[in-house]
Amino acid sequence: MPRESVARKTRRVAKIIDILRKAYPRAKCRLDFQSPLELLVGTILAAQCTDARVNIVTRDLFRKYKSAGDYAQADPEQFQQEVRSTGFFRNKAKSIIGAAGRIVDDFGGKVPRTMDELLTLPGVARKTANVVLSNAFGVDAGIVVDTHVIRVSMRLRITTAKKPQPEKIERDLMKLVPRERWGMFSHWVLFHGRAVCKARKPDCDNCPLAKLCPSAGKA
Repeated sequence: MPRESVARKTRRVAKIIDILRKAYPRAKCRLDFQSPLELLVGTILAAQCTDARVNIVTRDLFRKYKSAGDYAQADPEQFQQEVRSTGFFRNKAKSIIGAAGRIVDDFGGKVPRTMDELLTLPGVARKTANVVLSNAFGVDAGIVVDTHVIRVSMRLRITTAKKPQPEKIERDLMKLVPRERWGMFSHWVLFHGRAVCKARKPDCDNCPLAKLCPSAGKA
């Protein structure tokens, strides 16, 4: 395939966005939450775990732990058992308790509202920070890049990344996707990745993006 100009790729991405927006009008964050703190906890737990499983775990967790102070004072061993079924439970428990402690000590018990501040919390990288900022605060400082966004973006060749490199892929997408679409873009792509552009066998025959996808029929 000949090298695609930035202008041409930008126009192609605009068409992709329009198609995805119409195909997945109900796309949204699938984690259940009522506050920025709940979303932060749920997002940390969601690493290498399904949203459905996380929602089952947090149903009881959110009844017990109401504030950052509650999490900061949690017994580590007991908390590990409470989140065990989400996998990697020791690291997740350590991150959540540590992040809560930092929120209490440095941010008055409130989840911070900026990328730079969120990145100071244990267990929080850009993906988690973007999820919280966009879905809890309506602030789009970047684009959430998860496994679905990585896969679909690489197949669509709207990133120059040759291997899964979340930060590079995010930078590429931020240049092509209008800022007012940053938050929803990841939701649309995630829903598309789950429904059609699956990891093992994408359903290219029934993909609404096939005509815009250089990988159609080849993945």
